[in-house]
Amino acid sequence: MKKNSRVIFISHGGGPLPLLGDDGHKEMVECLKEIAKAMEEPSAIIVVSAHWEEAVPTVTSARNPPLIYDYYGFPQQSYSIEYPCPGEPSLAGRIQQLLQKAGMEAELNDQRGFDHGLFVPLKIIYPDADIPCVQLSLVNSLDPMQHIRIGEALRGLRNENLLIIGSGFSFHNMRAFFSPDTAESRRMNESFEAWLVDTCSNKALDENERAQRLNDWLNAPYARYCHPREEHLLPLHLCYGFARSACSDYYELEILNKKSSMYLW
Repeated sequence: MKKNSRVIFISHGGGPLPLLGDDGHKEMVECLKEIAKAMEEPSAIIVVSAHWEEAVPTVTSARNPPLIYDYYGFPQQSYSIEYPCPGEPSLAGRIQQLLQKAGMEAELNDQRGFDHGLFVPLKIIYPDADIPCVQLSLVNSLDPMQHIRIGEALRGLRNENLLIIGSGFSFHNMRAFFSPDTAESRRMNESFEAWLVDTCSNKALDENERAQRLNDWLNAPYARYCHPREEHLLPLHLCYGFARSACSDYYELEILNKKSSMYLW
């Protein structure tokens, strides 16, 4: 029997810290391991990372993409992490075709490697690195509805035992991570998280309402405090576009002393 594709939005933490035993990422590591147990192993993985933006949706198409250590100021071992998963050029080509069929420009890139939005969480979820992966970029317009539509365009893959991962962070205010935690900062963080959980999980919402809420995410409580720039939230929009339903499970946790969340469909 053919297995359906799964889709998940994850909060991927700070750079390589989840792989270095950092105390602020213990819940995240345990949460990803729990999620891995809840899913059957896919035949291939598509990762939409917050760390890659292009003018049009672009897909990695190399057979063996290198890793991109796209972080700075971490211990030396951070730059020798390995995750030698193969690419999947044929899947990359089909993604491009589906996007073009939906009326979007889309490109393949056989030079770009995998950034830490892919290899850090996958080293926790599937440490053997034996599942083929492709990475799909965000679009640098950062338009929320455009990313929902990209996800919708990929729904032709939903019966193919794939795993689509939106790799971002439900809270991504870099200054706040390094500032003292106060009652006010906690209230702002928790208010946005409560809105996000309700938006993604509330089965009383119809899908037009849910899509509209995600499109209008700037109206959520303290949206710009939690996301001064929205690139770490938009992988969620693409995940929702693929799923077009309330999530089946959500996970609330602390990462770097901030309330964060992950969503599984």
